[in-house]
Amino acid sequence: MEPATEGELQPVRKTQDDRWAANLAAARQFHAQEGHLRVPRKAVEDVEGEQIKLGAFLDNTRRRAAKLSEQRRGELDELGMRWT
Repeated sequence: MEPATEGELQPVRKTQDDRWAANLAAARQFHAQEGHLRVPRKAVEDVEGEQIKLGAFLDNTRRRAAKLSEQRRGELDELGMRWT
């Protein structure tokens, strides 16, 4: 057996916490630029070279609001998240 070459290596999978952090960073970036969090469904934010589908994230988060931890809900509340 030989070690995997660079092209054969599997990308490291992100954890739920990693994805949450990336989406939250995108929300904070959008809020800092626009002053609100009324994001169109198809909006995409570029955070450190990564394309984050912010509109879809926020829409899906609203639908799952009852399942969010208090901490995560609070992080979005700080940005003026509208839940309905």
